Amino acid sequence: MLPALETLDVREPAYSPDGVQQLAEGLGVGGMPAVTDLRIVNMRIGYAGASALAAAMGQGALPRLKTLILNTVAIGDAALVALAPALRRLPALECLWLYGNSIGDEGLAALVAPPPPAGAPPPTTGGLAKLKEFDLEYTQITNAGCATLAAALDSGALPALQTLSLYGIPVSAAAKAAVYAARANLEGWSKE
Repeated sequence: MLPALETLDVREPAYSPDGVQQLAEGLGVGGMPAVTDLRIVNMRIGYAGASALAAAMGQGALPRLKTLILNTVAIGDAALVALAPALRRLPALECLWLYGNSIGDEGLAALVAPPPPAGAPPPTTGGLAKLKEFDLEYTQITNAGCATLAAALDSGALPALQTLSLYGIPVSAAAKAAVYAARANLEGWSKE
């Protein structure tokens, strides 16, 4: 138990996905209730690690989380689809970086434009209401994903979003421009 720990930064590629699963199990039983900043970088957590994190968050872990960085951790659409519901329930999340993963349009749609349950009216408010910074650099988002993101932004999703990075994704300049045009004052940070 580390009740006062606020920042956890794990950057060792030698760890296996089992290490993240064990971390998630500890989080799920309240092992680090004060964590506001979780950074997992250059590790292969994959679907299993992402699912374990989602399960822990589903049990109430990381209620104060403001920053989640999952850069180059070998997650794809299935992993983001598994994580998306838990991420949308994090009330304080302000920064989400998914740099360098094989996330594509399906994962992005699950995160920013989830379909309502069968027979339910569309939600008037969604998760990620406090998200200010979103990094999708070097992912596999396509023009279709950009259209989904633009439509979500246009409909009021991610209302606090200030900064979005789409650098290094395989899309047209017009698709990127449409995303940034969907929200006044939305800034991009990139090397472009």
